[in-house]
Amino acid sequence: MTDDLFPGFASHWIDTEAGRVFARSGGDGPPVVLLHGFPQTHACWHRIAPKLAERHTVVCMDLRGYGWSSAPPGDAAHETYSKRAMGRDVIAVMERLGHVRFAIVGHDRGARVAYRLALDHPGRVERLALLDIMPTVSFWQKIRSGQAEAPHWEFLARPAPEPEEEIGRNPLAYFDGLLAKWSRHGTLKTFDPRALHAYRQSCNEPSRIHAFCEDYRAGATVDLAQDETDLAAGRKIACPALVVWSDYLARGGATETPPQVWRRTFAPHIAEARVEAGHFVAEEDPDGTLAALAPFLRGNP
Repeated sequence: MTDDLFPGFASHWIDTEAGRVFARSGGDGPPVVLLHGFPQTHACWHRIAPKLAERHTVVCMDLRGYGWSSAPPGDAAHETYSKRAMGRDVIAVMERLGHVRFAIVGHDRGARVAYRLALDHPGRVERLALLDIMPTVSFWQKIRSGQAEAPHWEFLARPAPEPEEEIGRNPLAYFDGLLAKWSRHGTLKTFDPRALHAYRQSCNEPSRIHAFCEDYRAGATVDLAQDETDLAAGRKIACPALVVWSDYLARGGATETPPQVWRRTFAPHIAEARVEAGHFVAEEDPDGTLAALAPFLRGNP
């Protein structure tokens, strides 16, 4: 069904340490991989990937645990769903498709994979675009100090099987509710029905619900620890970087904007673009998102 969303794109099943990863590829030119967030799949890129493919080789992949990619069980240390491990999947997929160096565009959880990969493997990443996030370490600091409200971060990170069982009573109501809540107008109308069908397929299954929770458990433990280590060591993102941020990320009366947080932490020279959207910038404001991404990916400031 999502084939209709990516006309002319090829489909790939690629073996990685986590099992098989699903990806689509299309276009010709400098390679760029697009990484989706929670609770979505690669389908979230359908409004911008075909346009980017006019100048780039575009790869859209499902993160481990999401979409059509394998969903391995979590481990006690939550390493399986760490962003470092997910970054290794990205490298495996891109190498299999013939790309050793590439640009990355990541949204939400995919953006966390993207910046972790850029810190861990600076030689791999040509350019880095982060859509609607702040660093994991910064956001946990805001949550714990009462400056940010993100109840799903704390809920999903609770020990298994509490959140899995609670969500499992009515998964579609839970995930549809999040999609609506985080959109600008508080409804599902922004989503193409075919994309929404893909999201519902992905989340309405116990192993996927477990994977989502493990993603957030990793965020509260191993991902946070790795951020803290890099922050203390003064490590910075080496490649050109861009943060695209929305009204959703800006709300709450924060004293710092998301670009200011990035400049203070991992990306002192990051460029920025603000779009008129809720959290799902690539679907809610594809024109604005493309207007920010296209020149950046072509190498313009």
